[in-house]
Amino acid sequence: MPPLRIAVPNKGSLSQSASEMLHESGYRQRHDTRELALADPENGVEFFYLRPRDIALYVGEGTLDVGITGRDLLLDSGAHAQEVLSLGFGRSTFRFAGPDGAYDKIEDLAGRRIATSYVGIVERFLADRGIEATVTRLDGAVETSVQLGVADVIADVVETGSTLRAAGLATFGGPILDSEAVLITRAGAPVPDGFEVFKRRLEGVLVARTYVMMDYDMPADRVEEAVALTPGIESPTVSPLHREGWVAVRAMVPRGGAQRLMDELYELGARGILLTDIHACRL
Repeated sequence: MPPLRIAVPNKGSLSQSASEMLHESGYRQRHDTRELALADPENGVEFFYLRPRDIALYVGEGTLDVGITGRDLLLDSGAHAQEVLSLGFGRSTFRFAGPDGAYDKIEDLAGRRIATSYVGIVERFLADRGIEATVTRLDGAVETSVQLGVADVIADVVETGSTLRAAGLATFGGPILDSEAVLITRAGAPVPDGFEVFKRRLEGVLVARTYVMMDYDMPADRVEEAVALTPGIESPTVSPLHREGWVAVRAMVPRGGAQRLMDELYELGARGILLTDIHACRL
């Protein structure tokens, strides 16, 4: 069986997080950023390190089987590729911005000049709303385009907004797109060999990052109340202890709120409450 060919960002904000996730999934990763490809025959995969903006095109054309890229880059590319799994990192919001106080709503874009690195996304957004405007592609540093008189408005990724404020700009209207890293495949194509195993491993990492393992000892006469707080994924494990009238309980619980849950269990009478990180998981 040929290896599953996987496109991975070679640089930028997605690169390190993607490699960390793949490493946590049990795959080899490159140690030298100059490496363009890396085979992992033990796991039946081969990685290709590409510009994030090009990944959707390679996958959409069928040159590579699977890719990790940003949702914004996928949609902007117009490639024949589809999102199959959101990966929980590289989150960002794509918005319009103009001189502070000059614009209020999306309709104010009519007849304006808009500079962006994501022409495809912006043009589709405007077309869906019947707004006519001139959209110009600029690669990087679009914030200066208004000051230089190249554009009236920009459309760009916004994280903290500090870069916009430094340029005298402010966002307006609602978000154009909420983006994050996604796993993509070729749209309408048969599922490639090895893909389900690869996807299952990534899903296992997502679960491991979202949940922790909780262990605690509980008086048997209150175990039903405790189990209601920690139902686990399928059901918690409840085992008798040597101490009469007590049981040990083990369950996966959401990482967020775990400390509050420990407080509630303690109030019920639980003791020896432990939290343990989960490094891998299959559900």
